[in-house]
Amino acid sequence: MRLDELLEELQARINAARGTRDRVHSLLEAVVSVGRELDLAQVLRRIVEAAALLVDAEYGALGVIGPDGRRLSQFLTTGLTQEEIAKIGPLPAGHGLLGEIIRNPEPLRLSELDTHPSSYGFPANHPPMRTFLGVPIRVRDEVFGNLYLTDKRGGQDFDAEDESVISTLSVAAGVAIDNARLYEGSQRQQRWLEANAEITNSLLSGSPRLQVLELIARRAQEITGACLTEVSVPVSGTDDLVVELVMGVDEDVRRGLVVPIEGTLPGTAYRSGAPVSSTGLADDAQYHAGAVRSDDLGPAVAVPLGTSAQDTRGVLLLARAPEEPPFIAAELDHLRAFAGQAALALELAEHRHDAEQLALLEDRDRIARDLHDLAIQRLFATGMTLQSAARLVEHQGAAERVERAVSDLDETIKIIRSTIFGLRTRDEATGPSLRAQVARAVGDAASSLGFPPRLSMEGLLDTNVPLPVADHVVAVLSELLSNAARHAHATRVEVNLQAAADEVVLVVSDNGRGIPEEGRRSGLANLGERARRAGGTFEILSPPEGGSRLVWRAPLTEGADC
Repeated sequence: MRLDELLEELQARINAARGTRDRVHSLLEAVVSVGRELDLAQVLRRIVEAAALLVDAEYGALGVIGPDGRRLSQFLTTGLTQEEIAKIGPLPAGHGLLGEIIRNPEPLRLSELDTHPSSYGFPANHPPMRTFLGVPIRVRDEVFGNLYLTDKRGGQDFDAEDESVISTLSVAAGVAIDNARLYEGSQRQQRWLEANAEITNSLLSGSPRLQVLELIARRAQEITGACLTEVSVPVSGTDDLVVELVMGVDEDVRRGLVVPIEGTLPGTAYRSGAPVSSTGLADDAQYHAGAVRSDDLGPAVAVPLGTSAQDTRGVLLLARAPEEPPFIAAELDHLRAFAGQAALALELAEHRHDAEQLALLEDRDRIARDLHDLAIQRLFATGMTLQSAARLVEHQGAAERVERAVSDLDETIKIIRSTIFGLRTRDEATGPSLRAQVARAVGDAASSLGFPPRLSMEGLLDTNVPLPVADHVVAVLSELLSNAARHAHATRVEVNLQAAADEVVLVVSDNGRGIPEEGRRSGLANLGERARRAGGTFEILSPPEGGSRLVWRAPLTEGADC
């Protein structure tokens, strides 16, 4: 009998040795499997799956600690189906028992997890769990996250050997995570360098401002994995920003929105001149203002386009989906450099526009001189010749036709002189010409509308329209374009300005949702009052094809109360 007992004991020890050997072999396989991956998301997934397999746990999870060091920014699970996860609701943020290891990063083993003082139960539809093992994962002496394992199969408790195995795996996991992050950082650095080179080439090739901004926004969205990219620029004379460029979710809704500087993420970045981030834009109480708050937006960052608060030209906003990780410090450094490129694009575009305007004005001056020195003089000489020849024509009908031709030449000379005055746009005491002011107002409206309006101008606007009436026209046009941007939801706006023989007519039409009868009309009433004071009229028309057509008229006299 003693021999049988010794044989049984020997067999038990052999089995234990085999179990230990198999477990060590499984641990080595898990370490190799985890270290083989370079994609961080795949590394995290393999870690939690390997941990649950090694200790025969039914459920496992890996929580990544967020930048604040108090909450979980990511939570990966194994053992639960997608349907079960959806029924449970929002993923844990790091409260209760899960937060215990965040506050005290040491291994924790429990036979009954609901007996721990930090445990306060499960949410609805959560499967029951009894045993618990939690181990922190460190990356270079920094706690990256925690492994959570529950319900060892067979109804057993997690033992010291389980804790030792998972602690060993956590060390290997820390190395694998560090390698994946380094690889991801080098790849991201390469992509940023390529994007910077592409933007530099676009700038040097003279691409338009909006095209360069689109390139910057697209590359930033691709590299950061953002689901929304916005570029907002300041609205002159206000404490607001307007969304000039949008890519991603709610693109049609967000383009052209007016964003207050106070109480918004882009506004805070614009005012401070430094990047500002949020772990969840949809429900961040600190940034509560704004016209549109989408539940589809999670971590976000706003980066000013400039080097300081004094020369900020706009704001680049990037937002990820709610389940995505927040922006880290390394990404903010790249984005800051990238935003500097965007600011350079805006500055170069402005300088290029100024140079083009200067060249245009010089060309207009040359054309005006040529018309005055060559065309008008020859027409005048031709008119004098015809007038002299008319005295020698004896036929009455022929003489009248010659006189009419002389009168036509005189009218042509007047038109050319008016054209010369229109070409020579000057910023004198009376300000720029009406044509220049209208063109500038229409150009400025493109940012708030999200597209450039169509503009047509006819007649002697710069010579026949009195200054008070011209001031009315510019003010009315600005108000109508602003209303179209805020209320019309249009995709096409057309502006027509015509100086007829005795009146100036401004027509602004769009293909938007029209002007409802019960809507607010205080702004339109002001435009009607302007027309009355100028001695004209203001009509609000609804075309059969939809949209609106607004017609503002005023006589070409200064006798009215202007």
